[in-house]
Amino acid sequence: MLRFAPFVICFLMLSALIHAQTTKGVQDTSTKVYYIGEDEKEYEKLVKNYNSLLFTVCENKMEKAYDSWSLLLKDIEDYASKQSYDLKGVKLWLNVFWDKDGSIDFIVFYPKPNSKNINYDQLKIILADFGKSYQYPLKYSSPFSHFGSASFPLFSKSISGTEK
Repeated sequence: MLRFAPFVICFLMLSALIHAQTTKGVQDTSTKVYYIGEDEKEYEKLVKNYNSLLFTVCENKMEKAYDSWSLLLKDIEDYASKQSYDLKGVKLWLNVFWDKDGSIDFIVFYPKPNSKNINYDQLKIILADFGKSYQYPLKYSSPFSHFGSASFPLFSKSISGTEK
């Protein structure tokens, strides 16, 4: 029995090391996506920890906040299109949580009652992949968030600059 102890110890250590690396990698590099109401305790922590609002990050300027949100939605739409995923007719309540460097940490959403019926588990995958590679142009001194609405396809134009 004792002659197998070194093998068992090595196996356990290797398993723990692999698990630790896998867990750390997922926590550090992936955007987590889930439904509003799916994990209330986690959601409450997010709201508390990402308490700066996009409006604040945009210097309390409504036009800048609107343009920033519209840009994000357009980038989501473009990414989905490149993945051959059709968002036309999809309507969501959407809450995005950014790290202070502008990377997306969490996307929480829920389909609106008048949304097109799609496979929302696939949408979770699309949003998670989008979040992993997306770098928001805004940065702030603390993590920030925005709760808003999204309806695809997008028809809005920028309201800042010469288009006012």
